Amino acid sequence: MTDCLFCRIARGELPAQKVYEDSHILAFLDLYPIRPGHTLIIPKTHHVWFEDLPEDLATRITGCAQRLARHMKPLYAVERVSLFYTGIHLAHAHAHVVPMHHIHDVTSAIYLAEGPDRYAVPPQLRPDRMAAEAEALRAAFSAPAM
Repeated sequence: MTDCLFCRIARGELPAQKVYEDSHILAFLDLYPIRPGHTLIIPKTHHVWFEDLPEDLATRITGCAQRLARHMKPLYAVERVSLFYTGIHLAHAHAHVVPMHHIHDVTSAIYLAEGPDRYAVPPQLRPDRMAAEAEALRAAFSAPAM
């Protein structure tokens, strides 16, 4: 994919505030950070979704995120750092590493409609529905890989 924004950043065609780079991944600051230090980690090869990543590449990204988190905690004076993949705005697998200053720093906006201080926990799933979903996921794990 030659026009992919993250592929262009990985090739050095577009600027980025790089935090870490090796031959497989690139970590750089998010242009629209949730909090200072919000870093994106991308594979240099194009993979649309995180589940498309080869396992060794996903592991490399997670290891980089762990190292970043260990440095972010004292640097930003936070107790925890979040790691998540979204893929909402760009179809190139990318991980977000975010120093957590507030418990709702990475909470979905749908739950913040009334403001972060009035956050309401989503309704709890009924036990029978939870058991059915768990069973469906267990069955999926035992089926041949897709």
